[in-house]
Amino acid sequence: MSRITVIPATRQQFTSIPLNAGRKKRVAGYARVSTDTDEQITSYEAQVDYYTSYIQSNPEWELVQIYTDEGISATNTKHRDGFNRMIADALAGKIDMIVTKSVSRFARNTVDSLTTIRQLKEKGINVWFEKEGIDTSDAKGELLITIMSSLAQEESRSISENTTWGIRKRMADGKVVIPFKRFLGYDRGEDGQPVINEEQANTVRLIYRLYLEGKTPCGIARYLTESGIPTTTSKTVWHSSCVESILTNVKFKGDALLQRYYSESFLTKKQLVNQGQIPQYYISNSHPAIIEPDVFDMIQQEMQRRKDKPERYSASSIFSGKILCGQCGGVYGSKVWHSTDKYRRVIYQCNNKYKGQQRCTTPHLTEDDIKKWFVSATNKLLAGRNEILAGFDDIKGTVFDTTALDAEAERLQTEMAGLARQVQSCIDENAHAALNQDEYHQRYNALVTQYEDVKARFDEAELQRQEKLNRRMAMEAFLCELRDLDGVITEFDERLWGALVESVTVFCCEDIRFSFKDGSESNI
Repeated sequence: MSRITVIPATRQQFTSIPLNAGRKKRVAGYARVSTDTDEQITSYEAQVDYYTSYIQSNPEWELVQIYTDEGISATNTKHRDGFNRMIADALAGKIDMIVTKSVSRFARNTVDSLTTIRQLKEKGINVWFEKEGIDTSDAKGELLITIMSSLAQEESRSISENTTWGIRKRMADGKVVIPFKRFLGYDRGEDGQPVINEEQANTVRLIYRLYLEGKTPCGIARYLTESGIPTTTSKTVWHSSCVESILTNVKFKGDALLQRYYSESFLTKKQLVNQGQIPQYYISNSHPAIIEPDVFDMIQQEMQRRKDKPERYSASSIFSGKILCGQCGGVYGSKVWHSTDKYRRVIYQCNNKYKGQQRCTTPHLTEDDIKKWFVSATNKLLAGRNEILAGFDDIKGTVFDTTALDAEAERLQTEMAGLARQVQSCIDENAHAALNQDEYHQRYNALVTQYEDVKARFDEAELQRQEKLNRRMAMEAFLCELRDLDGVITEFDERLWGALVESVTVFCCEDIRFSFKDGSESNI
């Protein structure tokens, strides 16, 4: 007859530590709050103090550390440094047990919660959730964790949806929020509304002026950095992305476009660009403007013009993009001759000079040539200054008048609003009554087609209106510079070059034509 002898276990199942080793259980605590309000900070400090005393009061436990995350949401564990460090230490064999307040403090994402707990259980590490009385080493622990984590996740979803609803309701009511600590040019007023910070606003105006003078966002960023002008966060290094953001943000002209971004999910909180997935709200005249609306619109048109150029726009030099080849219409680019010896110099020549079979024969130019010709062409322009000023006064009331376009745009906008109401009414009627779907779609498509036709005419009227306003503003800026010039100029002025010259077309050494921003020309 067989005889069975029981050999008792001598080591712990997961850690292989001898059962009679007498070592205390190494215990860590975890505390987290999701906001940095005074009330939450008090809760955070109380959790840390409580779990420190709680662990130290047990003679069989040895306190490893209280791991903490302050002001961080628990919907995922990706950015929770304290939590991630604790799990890494546990998996590395430094912790035997984790104590925390509740399942919701640990994670509000069911998948994250279960995945982490299973990783810990494989290493023989249990988690004690004090509020729910759950120990993951218990056989029923994982089932209870699944239920409690799902409840916590739904609570998080509800909070997120309520918060999102509140934010969108404020947007629909036209309430504009500006992140003052990260937004250049504005401070929070006593009533909470934005007020202009003149020192920072001057930086914004400088950025817009430099762009209109021909510089790129990269060139402007370099200029601001070299000039020691601080960013909104008091840093000394500017980036082109920051400059471009300032040039395109409608808040600087006193308007606001709300809900440009939205959260993909309450779990990931990933921000996506709103391309029509949810409503947007455009608020006009919501706060004081730093940049005149017409100047802002001129900047947007100039940015589009540069993007539409057949060759990439460059402002590596003040002459980049402004010198054109009279033979092929190409742009002159800078080239370095004798770059490694004492004869080094920079010249400008047609970028197509050595391309294809029909090569351009237009001459190369030096910077000294261009500067000398600019002085000569500008002085010729100044000789006829009075006629130019008088001519503008004669034509500005007719050539730049937008009265008819303003009326047309307003009429079309009213027509669009009426059609939009008809479309919505059509949709509502179909939702609440049993309609013939073929007839419904026919009516709906007809209204949408009509709306799109009116909108296309509205966009064209707005484009023509904006072009007239931009030409007028460019002319006024040009004439302002012309009025301020006293007598003749004797040397090259970089600011005048950017303000006066539209382009220079090179045909040959004896035929150089300067085109100024008022449409006049001067031959050299």
